[in-house]
Amino acid sequence: MDTVSRTPLILITGGSRGVGAATARLAAARGYDVAISFASNESAARAVVDDVEATGRRALAVCADSADPKQVAQLFAEIDREFGRIDVLVNNAAIIAKQSRIENLEFERMQRIFAINAIGPILCAQQAVKRMSYRHNGQGGVVINISSASARLGSPNEYVDYAASKGALETFTTGLAKEVARDGIRVCCIRPGHIYTEMHASGGEPGRVDRVKDSIPMGRGGQPEEVARAILWLASAEASFITGTFLDVTGGK
Repeated sequence: MDTVSRTPLILITGGSRGVGAATARLAAARGYDVAISFASNESAARAVVDDVEATGRRALAVCADSADPKQVAQLFAEIDREFGRIDVLVNNAAIIAKQSRIENLEFERMQRIFAINAIGPILCAQQAVKRMSYRHNGQGGVVINISSASARLGSPNEYVDYAASKGALETFTTGLAKEVARDGIRVCCIRPGHIYTEMHASGGEPGRVDRVKDSIPMGRGGQPEEVARAILWLASAEASFITGTFLDVTGGK
């Protein structure tokens, strides 16, 4: 991407908290204009926008359910109006539900987790490709999907549905990377491990990282900023010959 003549635009879904918010703030510090989507917490999204704008960069926050194709289309239409471009898409929005064995998983929970974690990134990538691809007169771009170490480990007794949804996202990463490689689009995937974010509270155990940290070879949990740095490296020109690649940010687990 040409970052000399114009400011690049990064879209981060689920950008109001955790890894998404950390990525938005770091992207701004590194010269990106930033768009984020958020599900419900408008005040948190506004705080991210304020921090981005404090660096002198432009920012946009849009409330959008990434599993709803109409809302995804509206999200990208707003980006078109505000910025007229998109250079990087970070498919970060994801949900978990309360820790549970498979016997107790409800069908509606499974559907919602797959809708947000697997179908949502496909919908967003579809819109991004229509704007980035050479075949659509785009200038190329980068898609970074945020998976999870659970896609490799399975999350038994806790989140097998979440882990399975992330496995689907990883297969999508592989296929999309090959499909659009000659259209000027790189597609990569980050697998965070145990990271200190608010997400663990959604699963019913806010202190989960501290409980499991001794099982991590590095002996600690990760910080959202450590994941953000990996995302922005893969999005950068330094990774120009890298596509279809999976990068674990797990402390060795």
